[in-house]
Amino acid sequence: MKTPQIPDERAEGDSSVTAPPTRTRRWWRLPLGVQSALAVGLGALIGALAPTVGEQLKILGDIFLNLVQMVVLPLVFPLIVLGVARMESVKKVGRIAGKAILYFEIVTTVVLVVAVALAEITGIGRGAPVAGGDTKSLETMDQGVDFHELILHSVPKNVFAAFAEGNLLAAIVFALFLGVGMAAIGEKSAPVASVLESLSSAMFKVVGYVIRVAPVGVLGFISYDVAHYGFGNLKSLAGFIAVVYAGLAIVLGVIFPAIALIYRIRYVDLLKTIGGLVGIAFITRSSEAVLAPLMGKLEDFGVSRSTASFVVPLGYSFNTDGSVLYQATALVYLAHAYGTDTSIPSLLLMVGVLVVLSKGMAGVTSASIVVLLAAGKTIGIPPEGIALLVGVDFIVDMARTAVNVVGNALAAAVVDRSESKRNAGQDTPREAGEVAVPDPEPVKS
Repeated sequence: MKTPQIPDERAEGDSSVTAPPTRTRRWWRLPLGVQSALAVGLGALIGALAPTVGEQLKILGDIFLNLVQMVVLPLVFPLIVLGVARMESVKKVGRIAGKAILYFEIVTTVVLVVAVALAEITGIGRGAPVAGGDTKSLETMDQGVDFHELILHSVPKNVFAAFAEGNLLAAIVFALFLGVGMAAIGEKSAPVASVLESLSSAMFKVVGYVIRVAPVGVLGFISYDVAHYGFGNLKSLAGFIAVVYAGLAIVLGVIFPAIALIYRIRYVDLLKTIGGLVGIAFITRSSEAVLAPLMGKLEDFGVSRSTASFVVPLGYSFNTDGSVLYQATALVYLAHAYGTDTSIPSLLLMVGVLVVLSKGMAGVTSASIVVLLAAGKTIGIPPEGIALLVGVDFIVDMARTAVNVVGNALAAAVVDRSESKRNAGQDTPREAGEVAVPDPEPVKS
């Protein structure tokens, strides 16, 4: 009889019949979040037990960030150009930009007020030891924000130089002009649009490859942080760290859900969609590390590509909710520590200064320290005070970067929802809480 041969053939042709998939799963096939968690544990172990090795492993994190920065501009540029070119008119571009910037300003100001109030109520910094801050750690950082240079830097005189320097803001400005020009010439821009579409598709693939090695970068960052910083500074600044995390929790758990409720956006579903990327941003302390895949995840959530590719990169310079909360808390902490004026007019001045200085801040590691230096100088806090916070900056930097990512994702969903409401008379009504679907509009003059 041939029946005994049947199981033999199945076993030979399909090994999954005789061996459960879970037995053959390798570690690199685990979910990215699990891989990153394992990398955190291993990195902390290496940093604690072998500090010399841990510091050397920083190169792994640096390589990962270099890979990220390598793909950001080549992906963001065509997405913005195509997003603008596919809008119905230049008027729509201006409308979306206006909505985004207005949203950024309102939310940033609310977050700043909450941060200042929380820091003032808790009284953090009073009696804190402020002598002995080492300013050597600040010598390589800029000591201020030159708005004249910032504006000139955002308008490239040489687009190729802007790309070479990795100047994201300048690339966005050029992409806006090119997108408007393509929309104006209509069908003549189709060949260029086709090339840019192919480029963006290829870059999404490359981004996928880069994200796969994120756990290696996580291992490098955690090993270095534990080996280099240790936990010595945590005790004296534990109250400051706790208040920052409490403030960020209020932003994530109260302010953002309230905004989502107003615009009928499924906030929990949004967090589930981008959760893995938020985790990567938390560990790497760089929002740029997830810029490209974030736009893809937002498309999956239902945000139109044109809106996501326009609002998210813009938000990286103008919508840093987590960072401004940290900056406000840090300034109040130092003001208490140095005994400077913390009356209501002074606190309002502090909020106003940060509202201005925080705009144009790049989504890079520890950029908040640069803003703190400039803001501290404005309200009379010496650089020595800022230096005290550098040792624990990496701890709060992780959380504020993650909040920045969530804030920009929510901003894109809000602007897109606002656009869908505006077109509600023309389109089929959506269910409550549902954001706009992708919008493949043709190029029009």
